[in-house]
Amino acid sequence: MRIGILTGGGDVPGLNTCIKAVVHRAAEKGWEVLGLRRGWAAPLNIDPADKASTAAWTLPLSIPFVRTIDRTGGTILHTSRTNPSKVKRNDLPPHIANQYTQEVNDTTPHVLKVIEALGLDALIAIGGDDTLSYAARLHKENVPVVAIPKTMDNDVFGTDYCIGFSTAVTRSVDAVTALRTSAGSHERIAVVELFGRYSGETALITGLLAAADRVAIAEVPIDIGLLAQKLKADRAANPSRYAVCVVSEGATVIGGEMALRGEADAYGHRKLGGIGEEIGGAVKRLTGIDIINQSLAYLMRSGPPDSFDRMVAMSFGTMAVDLLAQRRAGLMTAIKDGNYIALPGDTPVAGKRRVDVSALYDVAEYRPRIAKVEGRQMFLS
Repeated sequence: MRIGILTGGGDVPGLNTCIKAVVHRAAEKGWEVLGLRRGWAAPLNIDPADKASTAAWTLPLSIPFVRTIDRTGGTILHTSRTNPSKVKRNDLPPHIANQYTQEVNDTTPHVLKVIEALGLDALIAIGGDDTLSYAARLHKENVPVVAIPKTMDNDVFGTDYCIGFSTAVTRSVDAVTALRTSAGSHERIAVVELFGRYSGETALITGLLAAADRVAIAEVPIDIGLLAQKLKADRAANPSRYAVCVVSEGATVIGGEMALRGEADAYGHRKLGGIGEEIGGAVKRLTGIDIINQSLAYLMRSGPPDSFDRMVAMSFGTMAVDLLAQRRAGLMTAIKDGNYIALPGDTPVAGKRRVDVSALYDVAEYRPRIAKVEGRQMFLS
């Protein structure tokens, strides 16, 4: 059997660990693994009639080749946010563009031709909602696919955990803790913005573990006057004369919208970011207290994975190959109630995973508040 493997969406620590696990498990079964570069952009850009394009967009993976890749973060296969079912004609490579006349195209017929030309018997797709939604689409086209959820936002519906979340929280807690020295030295309010898109879980857990004074999450619009008043009081009550506010990048002020930057890419994605500065500026205007604005951004998902992400990545990769060996496809690896399980591959598009506000957050105080620990999964989400 010949398996194709790809990583799509944002990079996270643990991807290389997962790739290595797939290669090792496949080798035990005498199978071959072919890496597809830059996510779903690979089958979109490969021209079966052009051997050079195949060489440029694929990478044969062997045990000697992957020997050390788990020691670093990111992905050796590189990544993109490409979705072959949502492509504008002007963004298509020439060998595909001339096949279509409509402005927006679903290039799945071409993708299927490439999968056949590469001799792939199955695919393993590692990614978030968008990447995995296209994996589910290919399963409907009778391509054996197993999906593996990864995102530091931990927001893939159906699974309690996604590769990358633990490391992102660890990095963020360390950064917030370190920033206290500068905030205290200058007697300021530190406003720290974290990645998280439409889910506030990364900010919530970081704020909880780093003992931030206040936490603004995407699920609860902010009364900026009330938040400013509370941060001013937090600073006054602190002997070191500072306060810390952690903000999810998807947070909004009451009556406002999410802070977005730049134009949408070819697949309709726009970058979030800037709400931390917006909140910091408003708090300064309302309190007169100087602000330290810090966006952790890509630092949250840089560097090698922590032990928990290594373990989950290895387990997901191994499990994905085992599912294919059992002739079980159209599935997603997942963790539910502490157990590794396989869910239908279209699970990520069946709902949205968000913070359980009533169980985990004090809306009036803008703080994490765990109503009950017993019975919750390990990360309290």
